[in-house]
Amino acid sequence: MEDLTKFREEMATELSRILDYWGTNAPDRQHGGFIGRIDHDGKRYPEAEKGGVLNARILWTFSAAYRVLKKPAYLDLAKRAYTYLRDHFYDHENGGTYWAVRANGSPAQTPKFVYGQAFSIYGLSEYHAVSDDVEALAFATEIYERLEEFSYDHESGGYIEAFSKSWEPLSDMRLGGGGLNAPKTMNTHLHVIEAYVNLYHVWPDIRLRKSIEGLLEAFDRHIIHPETSQMVLYATMDWKPLSRSVSFGHDIEASWLLLESAEVLHQEAVSEKWRKKSVEMARATFAGLAPDGSLYYEYNPDNGHWDKHREWWVFAEAIVGYLNAWQITKDPVFLTRMQEMWAFTRKYILDLKGGEWFTGVNDDYTLANGNKISFWKCPYHNSRMCMEVLKRV
Repeated sequence: MEDLTKFREEMATELSRILDYWGTNAPDRQHGGFIGRIDHDGKRYPEAEKGGVLNARILWTFSAAYRVLKKPAYLDLAKRAYTYLRDHFYDHENGGTYWAVRANGSPAQTPKFVYGQAFSIYGLSEYHAVSDDVEALAFATEIYERLEEFSYDHESGGYIEAFSKSWEPLSDMRLGGGGLNAPKTMNTHLHVIEAYVNLYHVWPDIRLRKSIEGLLEAFDRHIIHPETSQMVLYATMDWKPLSRSVSFGHDIEASWLLLESAEVLHQEAVSEKWRKKSVEMARATFAGLAPDGSLYYEYNPDNGHWDKHREWWVFAEAIVGYLNAWQITKDPVFLTRMQEMWAFTRKYILDLKGGEWFTGVNDDYTLANGNKISFWKCPYHNSRMCMEVLKRV
């Protein structure tokens, strides 16, 4: 994009627009915390279950927004999310957080999915960074200890996906009931390292540092394909791939998150290694580009099937990922990719009338089924995109 100043201004405007939507519509005035679902038409579902991932992402979003913009209302919303996590999602008997609670705050789904634990750490550590709340940090470090005790695989490395309320192994580890039943997944590992890095900023523990180093090694040795620079989505306990499907959104998201993870170690040789990998991973996502310059969702080479719907969060991550690759290489192709992603987002994904972003569109550009707020529809990807651009440009 030729005028990065204008782009930065657009990101500042979009960040305020996203935060305004969530600050106005998300709080549950009846039951407390935040509502579990609002659909594309603005209809509220007051009795919908509330997801732990959603609450943790709201916690991270408004904590990070306060750090960037210093608006007291954002810290108030972060405190609301933290208090609700502490009082309703946190398992004070066994440690860790529940997957979901009912509208009234009582436990609804109590398995300990490691993906959910990671986002709890992510949100809690960010909240501690802006509030100095020692209780929040204590919860974050306690969840870290539980993951290292129960989830970490001392034999093959990496983290096992899911456990019961009392941290017993589960036979069905599928995240929210979707995908393959695999003991290890790229998605969980990506968000564990993301969470651990955020925690390391406020708690530079030597064991945590070694955990981050181990996660980087797992991505390098087992998750990122050495020839394609695309990631293995599902694996066995000893890291044998269970699928050849490619997730272009996760690949571009990992391209910048893994570099950020390496840089926290402050070892130039490690950072340089991951700068190269970051660019390789970003360039590999070009295989998923649609003729209109947007990114398809997924491709399965085993059956030749393309999932061609365009998903909101993919564009948020692609904008950051391509900006990151351009900053490393100064190759104008990455700036062009970023420009195309933002143009598509503005045209099809932003809801300028109703606020926030639509979930996505189908290949024919019709609106895909989805919600403005739901278990998976959150303010984290798109607000983080805006804040990353404001930091980088």
